[in-house]
Parts: sequence; structure tokens; C-alpha cells
Amino acid sequence: MADRIVRMGVGLFVGLWVARYLGPARYGSLNFAISYIALFGSLATLGLDDIVIREIVRDEKRAPGLLGSTLALKLAGSCVALLVSILVIQFLVPHNRTDMILVSIVSMGLVFQAFDTIDAYFQSQVLSKLTVWSKNSALLLVAGLRIYLIQTQAPIWTFAAAASAEMALGAIGLVIAYRLHGGSILRWHANKKATLHLLHDGWPLILSVMAIMVYMRIDMIMLKVMQGDKAAGIYAAATKISELWFFIPTAIVTSAAPGIMRSREYPQLYYGRMKALFSVMVLMSVGLGVVISLASPWIIDLLFTSAYRQAAPVLAVHIWSLIFIFVGFAQGPWDISENFLKLALGRRVAGAVMNVLLNLILIPRYSALGAAISTVISYAIPAVIGNAFDSRTRPIFRLQLQSIKPDFRFLATVFRGPAP
Repeated sequence: MADRIVRMGVGLFVGLWVARYLGPARYGSLNFAISYIALFGSLATLGLDDIVIREIVRDEKRAPGLLGSTLALKLAGSCVALLVSILVIQFLVPHNRTDMILVSIVSMGLVFQAFDTIDAYFQSQVLSKLTVWSKNSALLLVAGLRIYLIQTQAPIWTFAAAASAEMALGAIGLVIAYRLHGGSILRWHANKKATLHLLHDGWPLILSVMAIMVYMRIDMIMLKVMQGDKAAGIYAAATKISELWFFIPTAIVTSAAPGIMRSREYPQLYYGRMKALFSVMVLMSVGLGVVISLASPWIIDLLFTSAYRQAAPVLAVHIWSLIFIFVGFAQGPWDISENFLKLALGRRVAGAVMNVLLNLILIPRYSALGAAISTVISYAIPAVIGNAFDSRTRPIFRLQLQSIKPDFRFLATVFRGPAP
């Protein structure tokens, strides 16, 4: 939670300063490069961390082989992602030298994401504070660098370099923290058995991560290609405010998940806790949606200046995606308990496809506002609507609908183990 708050505060303060300095068009170019690389970043991370954590918790003696195999897979994925991203951008915006330079610079950071394997080990040992110290040190150093770049009126490519520098410094910090804790990545070793096991168990998560990145980032890329830099900058300003609140469901569900999972053998308690969690998520997200959508013109003018005034209606629409983000996070413990990860993958792929199709229809007509509408609808598919189309997930769909009318009878038990 402390990590999220620091990142939210520093990211908002420095991010707004960068947006004001660059202006909508250049800010759109920078965010396009970052969003574009984020799409390929799913190839670099491969979504293996949860599997690695589970396996190390089960048998810590296997940690060197698991960590070595994971690092090798991620490094291979990073190199592929880097090469493919640079090749594809030449076809996507063939005559835009600035975009090619920005994408090439940001893509350099992909290799360093592989070292988040160390974070997986720290999580398995309940040592996440070491990751927080490492990553936040990098965040604060690069925040200072960005402020210096603004003060010296540096060119846009230096801000792309700062994004890569943050990933590099974060990786260095993790290696140092791991060494100080008594470990060394030189003791890791990759082996065929561990590699095949990780790929066998992790492929639904790998594809899920890719699908999530598509329906979270493709709108920025399509908007830039179809409407230009300024539209992308307007959209980036609006989404920065919306995405500011994503840490809330993460923190709540992380705390609630163990109590929900442990109560699976007591159906009334199990589903009661799920309904209570959904009720909390709906209430919080609707409250934020009402306040921010009504205040969107004032928020945009205050934070981004009048140059971004067109972002106000975009924010007023995009903020309602919070309902589906919050509810989708809340369903996570149930999907894991019921081993429905493949069903979750199907819903996410459907959401990604719908986002692309809606963007093709709405962006030419409504520009950034069309991208916001597409996002809200496409987020609803994996979080809620998709549950109605399968008999196995229909019970949770009914709970989600019932949560519109809050029921807090099981709220006090959400964070506890099962009743005796």
C-alpha cells in the first residue's frame, strides 16, 4: 500500500509537470511510445511470477532452478519483444522518425524487466519491502531527473530515456537487495524440467497478461495512428486520472483473498464474502465515478491547464471503467479457488477483440471520446458480461448484479479464515 501511495503521489506530481511542459501533442507521442512498448512488455514478463511464487512456497529447495529458468525465459522473451517492437513500428508509422526514436529508446528497458524475477522470490519469502525500497529508490531518482529535464527544457527523447533508466535502476536495485539479503543470481541455474513446468502451468496466465495489455493499451496506439499526437495526448491526460485509482482494488483484494479462499468449504460463507466484496467494490467505484465525472472540467483545468480542456469529457466517460476494474479484481480470488483461469483467459481475449473492433468504429467519429467509450464497454466483458455466457460462472454473475444493492452482512468476515 505504501508503495502504491508513493508511486501515485510522485507519478501524479511529476507526470503532470511533464504533461504541462510537453503539451498535448508531444505528451501524446511520449505516451504512445510507452503504451506501444507495454504491449510487447507482456512478452518480456510472460506472466510467470505467480507460478514461480507458488512453486517456491511449495518447495524452496527448487528455488535456484525455478528462478534461473524464469530469468532465462524472461530474457529470451525480452529480446524477442525488443526486436519485434522495433520492426513493427517501422510499418505502423513509417514516416515518423520521432516515434521510431522514442519507441527504440523505451524498448531498451524491456531487458531489465526480466530481473523482476527477484521480486517473485521476495514475494515468496514475504519480503516485498525489499522490492519496494529498490523500485521506489529508482522512481525517486528518475523523478528528480525528469524535473531537471523540464528545468533545462530538454528534448522529448530524454523523457523516453528516463523511462528506460527507471527500469534499469529498478533492476540494479533488486540485484543489490538480493545480494545484501544473502543471495546471488550467479547461483541460479536454468533446467529443462523447470522451464517446461513453468510454461505448462503458466500459459493461461501468459496469454491473459497479453490480452490485458491489449485491451488496456491498444486504444492509445490506435488513437495515435488514426487521429494523431494531440488526440493521444488528450486521451493520456484523461486516463492518467482514471488509472490513479487502480491501486485501491489491488490492495483490498490482496488482503481479502486468503479469507475468501479458505472459506470455500462453507458455501454460504464463501459466496456471502464474495457478495460483500463485490458490494464494497461497486460502492467505491460508483462513488468515485460520480464525483470525478461531475468535476472533470475543473480537475483537468486545475491539473493540466486549459491546453488539455478537451480531456474533460473523455475523463467523464473513462472514469466509469473503474466499476469493471474494481469488480474484475474482486472476482480474482474466486477464479483461482475454482481453477477457472482458462475461463478468465477467454473473457479477456473477448474483451481485447471487442476493444479493437469498437475503436475502429468509434475513434474515426468521436476521436479520444470514442476510445474512452470503447474502453468502458470492453472492460465490462471480462469483468461482468462474460460471466453470463457460461453456466460455471453464472453464479458469480448473479452475485455481481445483486451487489448493486449492497449487502454487508458478511463484510466483517471477508478478511478472516472460515468460521469454526
